[in-house]
Amino acid sequence: MRVALGCVRQFTMQRVLTQRVARLFAVRIKLSPSVGAAAVNMSTLLVNRPQYSWLRELGLSEDNDGVYNGSWGGQGQVVTSYCPANNEPIARVRPATMAEYEETVQKAQEAWKVWADVPAPKRGEVVRQIGDALRGKIKALGSLVSLEMGKIYVEGVGEVQEYVDVCDYAVGLSRMIGGPILPSERPGHALIEQWNPVGLVGVITAFNFPVAVYGWNNAIALICGNVCLWKGAPTTPLTSVAVTRIVAEVLERNHLPGAICSMTCGGADIGTAMAKDERVGLLSFTGSTQVGKQVAMMVQERFGRQLLELGGNNAIIVFEDADLNLVVPSAVFASVGTAGQRCTTTRRLMLHESVHDDVVERIAKAYKQIRIGDPWDRNTLYGPLHTKQAVQQYLAAIEQAKQQGGTLVCGGKIMDRPGNYVEPTIITGLPHDAPIVHTETFVPILYVLKFKTEDEAFAWNNEVKQGLSSSIFTKDMGRVFRWLGPKGSDCGIVNVNIPTSGAEIGGAFGGEKHTGGGRESGSDSWKQYMRRSTCTINYSKDLPLAQGIKFE
Repeated sequence: MRVALGCVRQFTMQRVLTQRVARLFAVRIKLSPSVGAAAVNMSTLLVNRPQYSWLRELGLSEDNDGVYNGSWGGQGQVVTSYCPANNEPIARVRPATMAEYEETVQKAQEAWKVWADVPAPKRGEVVRQIGDALRGKIKALGSLVSLEMGKIYVEGVGEVQEYVDVCDYAVGLSRMIGGPILPSERPGHALIEQWNPVGLVGVITAFNFPVAVYGWNNAIALICGNVCLWKGAPTTPLTSVAVTRIVAEVLERNHLPGAICSMTCGGADIGTAMAKDERVGLLSFTGSTQVGKQVAMMVQERFGRQLLELGGNNAIIVFEDADLNLVVPSAVFASVGTAGQRCTTTRRLMLHESVHDDVVERIAKAYKQIRIGDPWDRNTLYGPLHTKQAVQQYLAAIEQAKQQGGTLVCGGKIMDRPGNYVEPTIITGLPHDAPIVHTETFVPILYVLKFKTEDEAFAWNNEVKQGLSSSIFTKDMGRVFRWLGPKGSDCGIVNVNIPTSGAEIGGAFGGEKHTGGGRESGSDSWKQYMRRSTCTINYSKDLPLAQGIKFE
């Protein structure tokens, strides 16, 4: 069975999600050229309606090229992108064929020969210009994310801001990357670390963050001296095209090869090719644990390098001394933000038995006050799920939770309105180790668990297979440092008195266990985009050997 690499960060419900189901996410938007012309008349496309005229500012039209390698193209089967808020067609994209993929990789390799010779601070200057170009289009691009992915407008703009922020970060980093000079035990010798780019970085991103995740990879990879090949999610191709147009204009102004930042829209065939391609020095993959496992196997088979950002089954733990005025808004934001479709979404809320009932009552009340509506409406706080398949998985998860002993506190139904809207849901009464609780369901369902002791809560946090994000709410400083220590959280993101979501770009982003172990964005994540050499230089006239060995 082919690996459905085009369907990234999808929903891994127990015995519900299979590779066959994952492919349906791509099927949702696939139309043959002949069928597309009949079924999606140009006059029905949102891009042609006056209220969406801002799409033209991003260079989008009825039919859009889905390949960029210095020139635009796309000869693959036409796909139509739909708006999750009303399931109406936005515009069409022509993705890459395998021949165009091959051409793009070759052009990227040639572009690398130019880019690698550009001094790192000069590369940083180009990245600075990319950040400024994104700033200039941030409202339109944020609106497109909202329209095509379904997240609310402020989150769409915030996602573009992440790309801008990491560009700013990368500019400074371009003057700082490098290795140490180490003391040599041999007289007349110098021992240094040299860092060089890996060459071509392949980036496969998910539907839920169609701009930011590429930005994390792209900005850092570029200042390290790499070129990038991007394959976005097949259900957000217009966002990939719009972002690439902005970046391409910057490269063109600087008289640089456009293939430095290449793009191939496509599905499983393109993703599989990238995973197996020995010319891809690093493959960064954001997606589900299920698909990520198969990516890892294909990349490892060729002894390639991989950066995996996979699933998360994140928990907030609330102790008896917690400030509940912080807990309630944190839990609500982290559980219903992006309609539960963040990798860092809070899916498990563990409440000390002394505050359990009070917190549940407060959060349920807050849920009922969430403003639900069109995601591009500035007053909306909660939008649709990305696909119809996600709606079905939402219903299946609720049914499983009931069968396993859960009690529905609020939500649990599809909303009677156009689009893929479901009610944000709270479920109590489940055992901490119930199968559905241990399943990352990429929908707005919050499982509330009751605990008695600190040891119990920490153990429950760590017992799931994923290890992305975690948080406790407490005023006990001893508990805080136990939480941060070796017997505390086993996640890559370990918070105190803040939600599990909303990470800053200055820190390394990623997780442990089935989350994949990769790190992107800040701290020393740049090292994943480079290869290290230990270099010994003899500037004397003698030839002493290490460890005092005599060979005479």
